Amino acid sequence: MNNITSIRDLLILMVGSSLVSNVVLSQFLGLCPFLGVSKKIKTAAGMGAAVIFVITLASAVAGVIYKFILIPLNITFLQTIVFILVIAALVQFVEMFLKKAIPSLYEALGVYLPLITTNCAVLGVALTNVQKNYGIGTGVVNGFATALGFTIAIVILAGIREKMEYNDIPQSFKGMPSVLLTAGLMAIAFCGFSGLL
Repeated sequence: MNNITSIRDLLILMVGSSLVSNVVLSQFLGLCPFLGVSKKIKTAAGMGAAVIFVITLASAVAGVIYKFILIPLNITFLQTIVFILVIAALVQFVEMFLKKAIPSLYEALGVYLPLITTNCAVLGVALTNVQKNYGIGTGVVNGFATALGFTIAIVILAGIREKMEYNDIPQSFKGMPSVLLTAGLMAIAFCGFSGLL
């Protein structure tokens, strides 16, 4: 019975982190890659996969470092600096992997790939896990669900932007104004998920 309750709680956490409290559309974190890499579905999906990998792994590594190094040594005040270093190292790993394995995606992501290092969503998840006293496993689930929510949002926006290219849009709304308006409407639509929990 206890196991079912914990699985239920993890599912609620996943739905809450990915849809209800979407990192981009509800918390407004990670807007730079959200707006910059959402021109094509392929690059948006690639960015989403990279963010899923980095946030999930960063949640695990940051949780282990926090629990087994920062707390025992009573240096929790260094958590932000340590988390930034962990994230930077993971992004370098992803960048090297993509450069070797998928050079076309590496070129398509361009400057936005190294920007994952400064993506406030990645650091925000690590800090949220600490603030809410999540264990390592729960923190990883929260990180994965948050990154999944980011991926859902960026792929949806990329799909809409691809369709908007063929629309007759007034000159004053072409480009970023229509993207921001679309993102705002998506944020309103995602508010509808708040009734799930």
